[in-house]
Amino acid sequence: MSNEETKRDGFSSKWGFILACIGSAVGMGNIWRFPIMVQKYGGMTFLIPYFIFVILIASSGVMEEFALGRRAAAGPVGAFGMCTEERTGKRRSGELIGAIPIIGALMLAIGYTVVLGWIFKYTWLAISGGLFAMGQDMSIIGPAFDATSATLTNANGEAFSFVQSVGAMFSSGLFGIGNGVWQLIGLVVSLAIMAMGVAGGIEKANKVMMPVLFFLFLGLGIYIATLDGSSEGYKYIFTINPAGLASVEVWVFAFGQAFFSLSVAGNGSVIYGSYLSKKEDIPGSARNVAVFDTLAALLAAFVIIPAMAVVLGAGINDVSGGPGLMFVYLVNVFNAMPGGRIIGLIFFICVLFAGVSSIVNLYEAPVAFLQEKFKFNRVAAVAAIGVIGALVSLSIQPWTSQWMDVVSIYICPLGAMLAGIMFFWVLKKETAMDAVSEGAKKHVGDWFHTLGKFVYVPLALLALILGAFYGGIG
Repeated sequence: MSNEETKRDGFSSKWGFILACIGSAVGMGNIWRFPIMVQKYGGMTFLIPYFIFVILIASSGVMEEFALGRRAAAGPVGAFGMCTEERTGKRRSGELIGAIPIIGALMLAIGYTVVLGWIFKYTWLAISGGLFAMGQDMSIIGPAFDATSATLTNANGEAFSFVQSVGAMFSSGLFGIGNGVWQLIGLVVSLAIMAMGVAGGIEKANKVMMPVLFFLFLGLGIYIATLDGSSEGYKYIFTINPAGLASVEVWVFAFGQAFFSLSVAGNGSVIYGSYLSKKEDIPGSARNVAVFDTLAALLAAFVIIPAMAVVLGAGINDVSGGPGLMFVYLVNVFNAMPGGRIIGLIFFICVLFAGVSSIVNLYEAPVAFLQEKFKFNRVAAVAAIGVIGALVSLSIQPWTSQWMDVVSIYICPLGAMLAGIMFFWVLKKETAMDAVSEGAKKHVGDWFHTLGKFVYVPLALLALILGAFYGGIG
């Protein structure tokens, strides 16, 4: 082992790695999209295909990305270079292709930085009582979020273009509209965790945030179950419509939710895998990540759907997912419930932990790239990426939704597909199987390689195609 490898930071324990990976997977999609998909498509009618796709992707893509990163002891650039070097004797082409997931991670992190700023502001409002003071007055709640998100439209009511959005931000001095101050606070907190290192910062933070998140969500779920009207929410969750299982749309969106929820994009899982000890069991780790990510999504559904049923009744059918669910509809719902101020506070603390853990994972890949390729020290790499993230995220605030759509629809599935191609098609089968089996309790069977090569990689391509067709599936 070289000095470079021995000096490389890494996770100090199996559960530190697993909790960090769970933190990267548990994001806004679990909270503002999953419950609405469950409600919209009929509970178990959606959950059955969702569970199937979670098992399939965890047994192929998640294991592959962990193994790829660990084998190369590097992020996507180094890992892809390792694959092409084994096949062709040259690293350059693989390293160039590996830049795509790095760019994707940085772009997604920048968009997430804007969202994290919203979360920090609303958590503070929940603490100070400002959120509860809005009551159920939608003429206050809606415009408050519009001002926070810098929602801008032209005379025809159309959203600003990218150029118009950036122009509006710079003409206002970057802080005249939007949520710049809270955005920077959220970014600085996340970067501070990263600057302390993988074991000293990322692992320790997730060891606190993830257990607390699950505990608080569980407590919310139990409390809401005691309220009159919550039983109607559970009917949405446990409903099954056999005819609905024949719907192509149900399967498409269940697949998209599973695919994006498990964070297979050729970047975050690869870089976290590169910090994993060769003694650890990758199949077991992938299974735990899938189980706890799904559990977090279900807990969110068991909080949000019954809560909406308590307050909105049949009006739950008119609620849509996305930021509007979390920052508009749920503010109204929580404020109408007994103990609403406390419920809102606990909810946004959970969301805050989910947001911070996710954004740390997204920024980690470009940070590690600067360390690996240009020999930056940890703090300098974090600072450099942080400056880029701050400047760009402040500039794109009115265009955040479109920015996130571009990244999630095109770049993330492309990164997942490229990582799958590199591992299952470019890397020799013997090397790939050794990489995923190293540290495992028993050697992984050939089913894994067949599943990844002929099912997972085509599915990643399908995620790209379907996302473009539907305008986003996850």
